[in-house]
Amino acid sequence: MIGRAVQFIPASKAAGLREVDAPQSLVAHFGVDTPLKMDAGVSLGPLTIAYQTYGELNAGKSNAILVCHALTGDQHVANRHPITGKSGWWHTMVGPNRPIDTNRYFVIASNVVGGCMGTTGPASLNPATGRPYGLELPIVTIKDMVFAQAMLIDRLGIDMLFCIAGGSMGGMQVLQWVASFPDRVFAAMPIATAARHSSQNIAFHEVGRQAVMADPDWRQGRYLEEGVIPTKGLAVARMAAHITYLSDEALQNKFGRKLQDRSAPTFSFDANFEIENYLRHQGTSFVDRFDANSYLYVTRACDYFDLAADYGGSLAFAFKGAKTRFCVVSFNSDWLYPTHASRAIVHALNAGGASVSFVDIETDRGHDAFLLDTPEFISTSRGFLNAAAQARGIAPANNGTI
Repeated sequence: MIGRAVQFIPASKAAGLREVDAPQSLVAHFGVDTPLKMDAGVSLGPLTIAYQTYGELNAGKSNAILVCHALTGDQHVANRHPITGKSGWWHTMVGPNRPIDTNRYFVIASNVVGGCMGTTGPASLNPATGRPYGLELPIVTIKDMVFAQAMLIDRLGIDMLFCIAGGSMGGMQVLQWVASFPDRVFAAMPIATAARHSSQNIAFHEVGRQAVMADPDWRQGRYLEEGVIPTKGLAVARMAAHITYLSDEALQNKFGRKLQDRSAPTFSFDANFEIENYLRHQGTSFVDRFDANSYLYVTRACDYFDLAADYGGSLAFAFKGAKTRFCVVSFNSDWLYPTHASRAIVHALNAGGASVSFVDIETDRGHDAFLLDTPEFISTSRGFLNAAAQARGIAPANNGTI
């Protein structure tokens, strides 16, 4: 069954902080007879997947693009977000006359399993207990996220996706899609990502998880039942993570050592510097839209990601014989998923005989460059998609824009 989303539990609603029901989402329900078989060796069902679509599916069903979101993203790619009121997180890329042109393509974006914007996650009600899953939800992997997406794509009646695109954790999903379903993906854009999570990135995520779990209001993951939210711990986790999304150059150019609304230090632990105030804002605004347990789940999913592990330790074997066209994109100032991580993907694709182009974009915007209006990234994406669409036989938009 597919219908408008009116009965899901985002973290903020479950905690009674506000009434939100994501009016601009669709939902697909999968019963206990069609569960998601998970990496952890268990099945998850019933399962709800919240998603959003933009544009129209053509008669041949050949123009569908799946957009995979990053760590704390969701299905609201190009529409105004129902909680924050802000523009969709990829409005620079998706929309009329954008590189992912909704006048030409049918765009699908779903909230990942383990998320908190409508898809089954730790804040969702466990039908067996009538209480939020909390830590009773099985551990989720990138592969689980992808197999759930495949269930949705099947439900929509689409055999082959024209393209899958995503950055960061979204890029991991792109890679997993091609490895798991090589005959269902015509083109792929893994952006600012890696085929395995590094020790450094696992360490960053562990700091964030420990910040959440050290908050007295975390309550061993049962905070929703007890009517509290570990806001302080989640805010600190977000602050620490947000630093990794930026570059030293960008921080220096934007903030330097400028003081916040004062001409001299206060000789206290107040936010004296602009960068301190900025990070505190990032943390406090984050807790209004994200669930703390979901943060534990999605960070753990990234940490477990090692695509080559299922292929005898050879990343090239993961892509052997793949007919998918690839455009791999990295950013030279991204130190979270550095250029060498993308080069490793490109080398494996070449070894596997795949068709691949690679662009390392020079920018001071760091990891978040793929979320911003970065001109070279926009033009690269448009060029790749136009060429792939021509090869796929997808007609130009009605307005003739290419």
